[in-house]
Amino acid sequence: MFHSGLLPGVVAALCLTGVSGAALAAPPAPAAEQERHFTPDERTNIAVYEAVNRSVANINTKATVPSGLFLLEVPSEGAGSGIVLDTSGHVLTNFHVVENAKEIQVLLYDGSSHQATLIGADPATDVAVIRVAAPPEVLVPVTFGSSSDLRVGQRVFAIGNPFGLERTLTTGIISSLNRSLPTRTGRTIKSIIQTDAAINPGNSGGPLLDSASRLIGMNTAIASRTGQSAGVGFAIPVGTLGRIVPQLIGKGKVVRPDAGITRVYQTDRGLLVAALAPEGPAERAGVHGFRVIRERRRQGPFIADFERVDRTGADVIVAVAGQPVKTADDFLSVIDAHNPGDQVLFTVEREGHRLDVPVILDAEQ
Repeated sequence: MFHSGLLPGVVAALCLTGVSGAALAAPPAPAAEQERHFTPDERTNIAVYEAVNRSVANINTKATVPSGLFLLEVPSEGAGSGIVLDTSGHVLTNFHVVENAKEIQVLLYDGSSHQATLIGADPATDVAVIRVAAPPEVLVPVTFGSSSDLRVGQRVFAIGNPFGLERTLTTGIISSLNRSLPTRTGRTIKSIIQTDAAINPGNSGGPLLDSASRLIGMNTAIASRTGQSAGVGFAIPVGTLGRIVPQLIGKGKVVRPDAGITRVYQTDRGLLVAALAPEGPAERAGVHGFRVIRERRRQGPFIADFERVDRTGADVIVAVAGQPVKTADDFLSVIDAHNPGDQVLFTVEREGHRLDVPVILDAEQ
């Protein structure tokens, strides 16, 4: 006997209109009709996530830390995120995610876990490349975009593993460009992207994407007093990554150019050259630094050796490659934009005159 839970009159009315009990559940809407339920913004969100989430890895590490007289291996669950670069298994992440790690485990989108090895690292920019021995079919490389034409207000997307929650999508805008971010090595990373997309612990090393699902940066830090997202996140631009990553894969490190200037003093006019590396590029080119003058003086029955520093003939660097430099960081940023072997013009003030000195850069040792 059929029990509908409805009054007999209601059942009769439904039958009279040709609606049976089996027809009460509406059939699924066609895919095109379902798509109409999403706004254009929602469709963009979905498209970016579906295109890139398989390119994001979850990185867990074990590090050795001192504890009294012993060294303990401490797991760091959900340590950070990574970006799959190619089907050979290279994965991009932050150096601080894998720093001092004795063991690195990478969890891919299909749930498979693989041990990784460190291929190369650049602490000066907080960038590292690791490699996993995973089948090519589970390695989905990200598509590189450009960071040279970004605009404040542009919509961006971050995918990562905040608090170990795999492949989480957050959205926001570019809040500012050309920020500077100091690193523990004393250098400053230039052209940093600032975003209000939520970035939390575990997002480090994950991708920052544009609306075309292209990589425009790698999330690296947040400004927060609590350690959680406060709406101010930072990403290393893909232009910087494009210069660093090939060197890390090929050489294991970044070979930077060196001008052979070891110490400068900041002045109102520019950088006063204090010391040069012996036989270095700047000295070979004729750049002048402080002169150490050695003298012998008689003191009673003894003859003593003295040294004094003559600063009068030292050059003041006012520009490098046509770009004004006022701080040591300005100087390093211009030099780092070149390669070993490049010739760079140093504009200096010497004894009241301004002249250009061509300097051929060496490789930093």
